[in-house]
Amino acid sequence: MTASVVPADGDGSGVGRDRRRPGDGLAWLVALLPAALTLYFATLLPAVAAGESLRFAAAWVPSLGIGLTFLVDGLSLTFALLISGIGAFVTLYASLYLAGNPQLGRFMLTLQLFMVAMLGLVLADNVITLFVFWELTTLASFFLVGFDHDSPKARRAALQALLLTGAGGLALLAGLILLGSIAGSFELTEILTRGELIREHALYLPIFILLLLGAFTKSAQVPFHFWLPNAMAAPTPVSAYLHSATMVKAGIYLLARLHPAFSGTDAWIWSLTLFGAATALFAAVVALRQTDLKMALAYTTVMALGTLTMFLGAEATVAVAAAITFLIVHSFYKASLFLVVGILDRQLGTRDVDHLGGLARAMPITTAAAAAAAFSMAGFPPFLGFIGKELKYEGALAIASEPLLVAGAAVLANALMVAVAGIVAFRPFFGRARATPKTPSEAPLRLWIGPAVLASLGLLFGLAPSLIADSLVQPAVAAILGRPESIKLALWHGINLPLLLSLLTFALGLAIYAGHGALRRALATAETRLPTNADRAWDGLMDGIKRLAAWQTRLLQGGLLRRYLFTVFASFALLVGATLLITAALPAALTWPDLLFKHWVVVALIAAGAVTTARARSRLVAVCALGVVGVGIAMLFVMFGAPDVAITQLLVETLVVVLVAVAMLRLPGLEQGRRAAAGRHLDALLAGSVGLVVALLVLAVVETPMDNRVTAYFEQTSVPEAFGRNIVNVILVDFRALDTFGEVAVVAVAALGAYALLRGTLRRRSP
Repeated sequence: MTASVVPADGDGSGVGRDRRRPGDGLAWLVALLPAALTLYFATLLPAVAAGESLRFAAAWVPSLGIGLTFLVDGLSLTFALLISGIGAFVTLYASLYLAGNPQLGRFMLTLQLFMVAMLGLVLADNVITLFVFWELTTLASFFLVGFDHDSPKARRAALQALLLTGAGGLALLAGLILLGSIAGSFELTEILTRGELIREHALYLPIFILLLLGAFTKSAQVPFHFWLPNAMAAPTPVSAYLHSATMVKAGIYLLARLHPAFSGTDAWIWSLTLFGAATALFAAVVALRQTDLKMALAYTTVMALGTLTMFLGAEATVAVAAAITFLIVHSFYKASLFLVVGILDRQLGTRDVDHLGGLARAMPITTAAAAAAAFSMAGFPPFLGFIGKELKYEGALAIASEPLLVAGAAVLANALMVAVAGIVAFRPFFGRARATPKTPSEAPLRLWIGPAVLASLGLLFGLAPSLIADSLVQPAVAAILGRPESIKLALWHGINLPLLLSLLTFALGLAIYAGHGALRRALATAETRLPTNADRAWDGLMDGIKRLAAWQTRLLQGGLLRRYLFTVFASFALLVGATLLITAALPAALTWPDLLFKHWVVVALIAAGAVTTARARSRLVAVCALGVVGVGIAMLFVMFGAPDVAITQLLVETLVVVLVAVAMLRLPGLEQGRRAAAGRHLDALLAGSVGLVVALLVLAVVETPMDNRVTAYFEQTSVPEAFGRNIVNVILVDFRALDTFGEVAVVAVAALGAYALLRGTLRRRSP
C-alpha cells in the first residue's frame, strides 16, 4: 500500500506557512455571521432555561394554513447553537483550507446557505416550512458534496445523496400533509398537543412509516446508511459540518421533535430501537475496517446516529437525556476530529493511518486537540463523553422493552468506538515515526483554532456539567417529552452498574485496539466474500432504472405518432375510468332531461358521423365525417343558447376540414390490408372507450351540486365594475378578456395558416 496524496479538497499551496494571504480579512468577516448568530442564540438561553418558548410568525399562505412560523424552545435552541457555533469555526477553517481554489467564493456562499437552511429546519414551527428547509439542506449538501465537480467520485456521491435523501423527503412531505390533515393544523405546537388523537387514528401507521423514511434516509440509518460514508468525497470542512451539526442530524431532530405525538406505541419503540441498534453495531464494526481516517470517522458518525435513534425510541427520561447529552458530545468531538484529519491531509499529504505516526513533536497543538477529542469520543473521564456514556448506560437499563438488548448494543458499540478513537487520534501522533509525502509542521491558527476550542469544550463541560445541564439538556429533554423535567449531570455517581459497564467498555475497547490489525484483515476477507453490499445494491438499482427507462422509451417513443396518440388516450381511458369506479363518482341514478325531436336528430347526426369516421377506409371521407360531428356539436350549442361558442366551433371545424383535406393531397394512399383493418378496429375500440369515459365524467360532473359562488359574483359585479348588463358579454370582454383575446388569436392564426396553405397549393398548380 502506498501513501495517499492530497485529494482534490484543495491545492495545498502555502499550508504550513502562517503568512498573510489576500482575503484573510474577508475570511474573518464571513465567519462573523455564524458567530453573531451564536451570540444571539446564547442570549436566549436564560429565557428558554426558565421554561419559556419564543415564537415568531409571519403570514405566508394563510388560505392553506401555512405560515413562516419559528419556535425557539430547548430542543431547537440546542440545535441552533451547535449549527451556528460549529459553523463559525468551519467557515474560518474552510477559508484557509481551500485558499487558492478559484471556486472558494461559491463554496463559502453555499456553506452559509447550508447553515441557514439547517437553522430554518430546526426553528420552523410549521411542518410545510420545515419541509422547505429540509429540502434546501438536501440541495445545499448536493452542491457541497459535489464541490469537486471534475471528480467522478464526487459527482456520484453528490447524486446518490440527492436521490436517496430526496426520495425520503417526498415520503416525508406526504406524511406531514397527512399529519396536518388529521391534526387539523400544520403548526407543530398544535400538532404535538394532539398526540392521543394521532396515535389512535387509523392513519397513524402509514404516517409514521412515511415520516420514518424521511428521517432514516436523512440520518443514514440501515439500510440507507451507505450514502453518508460516500459523501466523504466532499472537502473536509463540509464533512466536519455535515457530520457534526447539520444535515445528518436533521432526521434525529425530526424524531425528537415528533416524540410527544408519536412515542409510546409498539411501532415507535421497536422501530427506533431495532433500527438504531443495528445501525450502531454495523457502523462501529465497519469503522474498524477503515484505514482512511475520514472514512473511519464517517462510520463512527453512522454509529452515533444509530445510538441517538435507539435512545429516542424510549420513554424514560434518563434515556432521552442520554440522547441529548450524547448529541452535544458527538457534535464537539466529531467536528474537532474531522478538522484534525483535514489538517493531517493538508500538512502531510496523506490521511492513511498506516502511513502516519510520531507526529506529536512536530504538531503539538493538533496532537492536543486530537487527544482531547478522542478521549471524549472514547468516553474517558473527566470529559463530557464520559458523562454521556454513563448516562447512555443508565438510560439503556431504564428502557422497559428491552434493557439488555439496548445496553448490550451500547456497550459493544462504545467499545468499538474506544478502539477507533485510538486508531484515529493515537496512532498518527504517537509511536514510530513514518515517512509522509510532506514534512510535518504545525498548522496555521485558522486551521487548529476550531478543533482546539471544540475539543476544549468537551473537557470544560465534563469538568463543569452544570453549565449545560440546566441551560441546554434539561430544556431540550422537556421539549422532547412534552413535560417539565429535572436533569442533573455529574462526573461521579458512585459505584453502580453504569460505572461497571464503563469499565467493561474500556477493557473491551483496549483489547479490540490491541488486536485491530488482525480484526481488520478478517473484516476485509469477510467483505470480499459478501455477494453484494448496500452501495453495490444501489448501483444495481440505478442500472435497473436506466434499463427500465430505455425499454419504456423504446416501447412508447418509437417515433410513430399513432403509437404516441394511442398511449396517451389509452392511459386516459384506463386511469380516469378506474378513478371513476374506485371513487364511486358515478351517480346511482341519472336524471335525464326532456329532449325534443330536433335534439334527437342532432344526436343521431353526431353518432352517425362518429361511426362513419371509425369505419371509413378513405382519409378524406373520415375527415368529412369528423366535420359532421363538429357541425352537430355546434348545432347543440345553438339550441342551448350559446351562439358565440357555436360560431367558434363552426370556424374551427371548417378550418380543420380544409387544412387536413389540402394536406392529404400530398400524402400517400392508405394501405388496404388485414393489418390496417385490425388497426382500425383497435382504434375504434379505443375511441369508443375514451368517449364512454368522457361521457361518464360529464354525467358525474352534471350530477354534482353546482357551486354558484362564481355566478353570483358575476351577477353582482357586472354592472358596477364592468358597466354591462349582458353578463355573458361582460365575462368575455372584461373578466376573461385575455382568454377571449387568446381565442381570437387562435382563430386568426388558423385562418392565416389556411390562407397560406391554400395560396401555396394554388401557386404550385398554376401553369
